[in-house]
Amino acid sequence: MRIALFAAAAAALALAACSQETGDNAAETADAAGATVASAAEDTAENADAAAENTAEATNEAAENVDAAIETPAEH
Repeated sequence: MRIALFAAAAAALALAACSQETGDNAAETADAAGATVASAAEDTAENADAAAENTAEATNEAAENVDAAIETPAEH
């Protein structure tokens, strides 16, 4: 009977340790996923800023070209 009790206690401890390890692994995975999402969001924001900057530069250049075209007399 004692052997059965010891075996049950050992099994319970093994399951508890496994559950703790599984919980720790899940927490680490969640932390890593969170870091990945944060990094991707930062990259997306940086890319959006760069795209806005490029668009502004292109718009300014186009406006300068229009101004230059208006100021240049037409040759026939």
